[in-house]
Amino acid sequence: MMPAIEQRQSATGVTLAALFGEFLRTSLCSLGGGPVWVRQAVVVRRQWVSDAEFADILSLCQFMPGPNVVGISICVGEKLRGGAGALAALGGFLVIPWAIGFSIGTLFLEYAHLPLLRNILGGVSATAAGLLIATGIRLLLPHRRRPAAVLFAALAFGLMAFGGLPLLIVLFSLAPLSIAVAAISPART
Repeated sequence: MMPAIEQRQSATGVTLAALFGEFLRTSLCSLGGGPVWVRQAVVVRRQWVSDAEFADILSLCQFMPGPNVVGISICVGEKLRGGAGALAALGGFLVIPWAIGFSIGTLFLEYAHLPLLRNILGGVSATAAGLLIATGIRLLLPHRRRPAAVLFAALAFGLMAFGGLPLLIVLFSLAPLSIAVAAISPART
């Protein structure tokens, strides 16, 4: 770990209960767009990690299997309290929402044919898309003075949004190039 991160961790005194509670709260609030809500909790409200650190964690979690937000909870928990922190954050994020999701999923399967339910889900989907776009812009802001980072972000967006390429193809195509460019470019903070 970097010294600045270690200093912030010891200064915050983040407890396992705080990790569990914050991720539980976040999971109950995040009806889709989980990374948006986690960023709000750990960067803005709690200030456990910086915007740049969160962007790095999210980037790493793009390559991990499963939902990004699960990986984010594990990474943030581990960063702050090690393995026990990872388990606390993951547990907080999954326990109650799993039970709620299971119950709602069962009801949805029973009543999926109702037009009202389809309209509700359509509205929620549009809102979630807007939250993801806003978070994407916020994640790009710390890199706005790095032309290569902005270029790769634009390429990824274009290839997926307009080129119709799947996420994995875009990631595995652009990642080696962006790593190579970052290796030869001077680091800026």
